[in-house]
Amino acid sequence: MGMLKKSLFGIAALPVLAYSGICALLFFKQRDLIYYPAETRIAVQETNFSLVHDGITLRGWRLNPDKTRAVIYFGGNAERLERSRVEFSELFPDRTVYLVSYRGYGASEGKPDQAALFGDALALYDEVSEQHPAAIAVVGRSLGSGVASYVASHRPVERLALVTPFDNLAAVAQSHYPWFPVRWFVRDSYDSVSYLAQYRGPLLVLRAGRDEVIPPANTDKLLASLPSGPQVIDFPQAGHNDISDDPRYAAALRDFLR
Repeated sequence: MGMLKKSLFGIAALPVLAYSGICALLFFKQRDLIYYPAETRIAVQETNFSLVHDGITLRGWRLNPDKTRAVIYFGGNAERLERSRVEFSELFPDRTVYLVSYRGYGASEGKPDQAALFGDALALYDEVSEQHPAAIAVVGRSLGSGVASYVASHRPVERLALVTPFDNLAAVAQSHYPWFPVRWFVRDSYDSVSYLAQYRGPLLVLRAGRDEVIPPANTDKLLASLPSGPQVIDFPQAGHNDISDDPRYAAALRDFLR
């Protein structure tokens, strides 16, 4: 009987051990699940702009140089910025556009995490502000919306545009893994709700109604938390990646930053 009890206990413990193992895997591999730099790598010689911060060289592109005003674009996870050079150059002809890859992405050095990306973003803003003291607008898409929101909470941003933004990355992760307590152990939370609490400048939000990566509910929670009403343009049939295929997408950004 004693052996039977032990066997039954061992069998009953298997689901608990499996659940605990998955939780441990999600915890220790969380940054591998958040960041996807491998798909974005590009040769250094294909870039035309670089910035050294904290011993790390960040690289990207400066478009429409020598304009008085500027716009900094913080892209989405795994977004290939080089493919947007022509589009952004034509979209904002009266601004110098900065497309700089996160550390570990594109031709930039280093490994990504929230603290590093935030520090790099402020360093980029400060570098740009020396060349464009008049006005700097910031655009952030998906993961970049969290970076852009952080910059807007620490630097004077003329205008802020967020594409498929979220309230908090931990909350987004929880929606993707509802059976696991990931909300409590996500290190890189990108808490845009907190960052935008004091922002009072012009704000545009582009919302994808069928977003499979950032649930629309998380975008709505961010909107509900904002102290003043932003301009919201809804794309009810758009997903996370194809929202920019809608002609209204480019028109909205162009008109907002004009």
